[in-house]
Formats: sequence, structure tokens, C-alpha cells
Amino acid sequence: MQNTQDSKLHTQARRIRKDELAARNYRLAASFPLFLLLIMVVGFFLRTQPLLEHSSVWEILSGMQWRPSAGEFGLLTFISGTLSVTLLALLLAAPLCMLTSLFLVEYAKRRALTAILPAIDLLAGIPSVVYGVWGLLVIVPLVPQISSFVQPWLGSIPLFAANNPTGYSILSGGIVLAVMISPIIISVSIEVLRSVPDGLRHGSLALGATRWQTIKKVVLPRAMPGLIAAIVMGLSRAFGETLAVMMVVGNTPLIPRSIFDPGYPLTALIANNYGEMMSIPLYDSALMGAALLLLVIVIIFNLGAALVLIRANRRAQV
Repeated sequence: MQNTQDSKLHTQARRIRKDELAARNYRLAASFPLFLLLIMVVGFFLRTQPLLEHSSVWEILSGMQWRPSAGEFGLLTFISGTLSVTLLALLLAAPLCMLTSLFLVEYAKRRALTAILPAIDLLAGIPSVVYGVWGLLVIVPLVPQISSFVQPWLGSIPLFAANNPTGYSILSGGIVLAVMISPIIISVSIEVLRSVPDGLRHGSLALGATRWQTIKKVVLPRAMPGLIAAIVMGLSRAFGETLAVMMVVGNTPLIPRSIFDPGYPLTALIANNYGEMMSIPLYDSALMGAALLLLVIVIIFNLGAALVLIRANRRAQV
């Protein structure tokens, strides 16, 4: 009897040790991405140190001159190019994506949603170079026609002034990026809208509200944090896109004044210049600084989106 009891205790202790070992392994596996991200940030920072010893952070971020041979590494023109393309893409994509998500969840039949979701996932999986070639062949030739069409009405507004007849412009990059980020915004928005309890919809309809009133007064307020997170996720994806934008945006280091002006995003700067003229002092450090800046921006937006999504899920479960 005593031996049997000792055997049970030994087996139980062994199971507890296995559970603790498994828990430690899972925690280690879960922390590995964070550890890898920390290594990347530290690595970029160390490679940027020589530039920071040469110039202050403010001089780097506010400088407009990019002349590596003269030791000038201002990133303002590239930051403005990145922000211009990304914000334009967001303005083009976000309204259409929200309307598409609302239609698929609130109005379309379930069969339509089941048929369209795989197509959306397929769009998300298309390589960026394919989007770039499409933009090069279709969007770039189309932009001069758009410019000539809007000039009689909006030509006096600086934002729509046409000073570039080539078609390689912020507008071209914004259109291509808008198409690229639409799948992720639509997919996340659909999941957020589907997480709203059907009881809320049924209760609103039972009280005499129309379907649109139910969407406006019940569904959207409940899902708004998640919808904002979906847009932020698309924004973070747009910040990091390189090849497709580089092919259509023009890559001219000037601050764009109009959507028809060319631009030069940070991603294109790194892709075009890394590996060239590395004999110039601080050149490598400046490019690593641009990569660090881009990484920090993307991390901030992704963390913000994740926090908003967590909050939206908690509210949906209440």
C-alpha cells in the first residue's frame, strides 16, 4: 500500500515537472519574436552610432540635403515622401475598405462572403513586384491623364498642381499602395464586424430601427476600435512597402508639394543605395539610421493597432 502511494506521488511530481518544463519552453518560444525584435533595434542603433556622433538627431531628421560625399545626410525629404505616399494610400483605401466590409457583413448573403474572402486572401498573397509592374504599366501612364482632367478645376490648388508630366508621382505610389493594403484592412474589418454580437442587431431591429440605423447606432460604435486598428495595420504595412512603390514613385529627393510630384520614400532610399559607395564615410551608418527610423515607426503603429484590437475584443465579449 505504501509503495503504491509512493508511486502515485512520484508520478504526480513527474507530471508537475513536465508541465513546468513545457510552460518554460512555451514562454521561451513566445518571447523569441520579442527578443529578435530587440536584437534588430539594438543592431541598427549600434550601426547608426557613428552618424549620431557626427550629427544630432534633429539635424538628421530635419535636414533636407542628402549629399553623402559632402557628409550631409538629411532625411526630411525621404520622410516627407514616405508620409505623403502612405497617407494618400490610406485616404484612398480606408473609405472603400470600410464600405466593402460593411456590405459583406451586413448586407451580402453568406454565400457571397464565403466566395469573396478567398479572393481577398489571394490579393494579399500577390508579390509586391507584381503590383509594381502593374502600377508601371497601368497606373503611371494613367496619372498624366488624371492630371490633365483635374487641372481646369483644381489646378490652382498647390496640392493638385501638375509640374511632372511623366506619371511617376506620389499619386501613382498611393494608388498602388492603396490596392496592396486593401486586403488586410478588409479582412481585419470583416472579423471585427462579425465579432459584434448578433443579439445587439436583433434587439435594434426589434425596436423598429432600420438596418442602416442599426449599423450606424449599434454596430459601428461597438466595432469602431477594431476598425481603427484595421486601418492602422494597413498603415503599418504601407510604411514598410518597398519594391512596388520604388517602381512608380519617381525616386526624386525633393519634398513633394503636389500629389503629381515625384517622391522618394525611406524604403526606396535603403533599397537603391545600400551596397553602393560604401567607401564614403558614414554612408552605411546613415542608411542604417533610416532603417531604424522606419522600424521604430512600424513598431509604434503595430503596437497601437494590437492594443486597440485587444480592447475591441474585450468589449465584444462583455
